[in-house]
Amino acid sequence: MCYEKCAKCLGITLIPLALLGIILNTLLFFPNGKTGYNTPEKLADTVWCFSGIIGSGLLMVFPILVFMGMENNDCCGCCGNESCGKRFANFSSVIFAAIGVAGAAYCFIVSAVGLNQGPKCTTINNSNYTYVFTNGDYLGNHTMWDICSEPPNIVEWHVTLFALLLVLSGVQLILCAIQVVNGLIGFLCGECSCCSSD
Repeated sequence: MCYEKCAKCLGITLIPLALLGIILNTLLFFPNGKTGYNTPEKLADTVWCFSGIIGSGLLMVFPILVFMGMENNDCCGCCGNESCGKRFANFSSVIFAAIGVAGAAYCFIVSAVGLNQGPKCTTINNSNYTYVFTNGDYLGNHTMWDICSEPPNIVEWHVTLFALLLVLSGVQLILCAIQVVNGLIGFLCGECSCCSSD
């Protein structure tokens, strides 16, 4: 039973993280909270990967639903077959946790690339939206941030939101990995008391 309670706790924890991932990715489309910049020419390509919406958001719905429903799963209720039950539920949670790992890893990788690449912006010398930073050189040098003139405060906006997505997806990755281990242990070592008592 402890395996199912752990899974439910992980599912509850993933709910706000998934919602936050969707919100953070949506905010990336509105630099400094303003409209008018949300076109592919003006925003970084990594924003258009929808990593927070798809990876940390929508793909997390599947693990969340499975994790939350594990505690109420009938031990011997798998099509009348006594050989499944709780062990099958633990095994299926591993599969859905792997989906969560994949979604979180996708968001993590895109966020890391987004931070390294930097935002698109215009400069005093160039009115075209281009990548003015290379290889994350701007992250440790805040004086370089003033190079960008439009959109206003784009570097701060870009760095803050992608950094938050990076941390958030990292936490999701760890939580889903915990359920992979928890589910495997529940599948291999767990006993189904109502089946074994018959």
